[in-house]
Amino acid sequence: MKATWILPDGRQITADVAQGRPLMEAAVDANVPGIIGECGGTMSCATCHVYVDEAWLTAAGSASDFEDAMLDATDAPRLDQSRLSCQLEMSPALDGIILRVPEV
Repeated sequence: MKATWILPDGRQITADVAQGRPLMEAAVDANVPGIIGECGGTMSCATCHVYVDEAWLTAAGSASDFEDAMLDATDAPRLDQSRLSCQLEMSPALDGIILRVPEV
């Protein structure tokens, strides 16, 4: 399965991602600039903030209440498409997902 991150300058990074793997971990392994994952996926830092491409919003689902609260702490502007990529786990439904890395 694949995920693509679009950087603020328009460059794209695509990586293979195993089922069940958080997209934050995949981004860190693929050296995606702007995705840090400081807290390791415990939803305590918001350094894995991404914008889910509008075509993928339904498949990605909505944020939990705790994730929703953490999204208020992001450095980049929060949008309707904002998610913490540590909370997005790769699945067949997300194969091909496009995530935009916010400019900070």
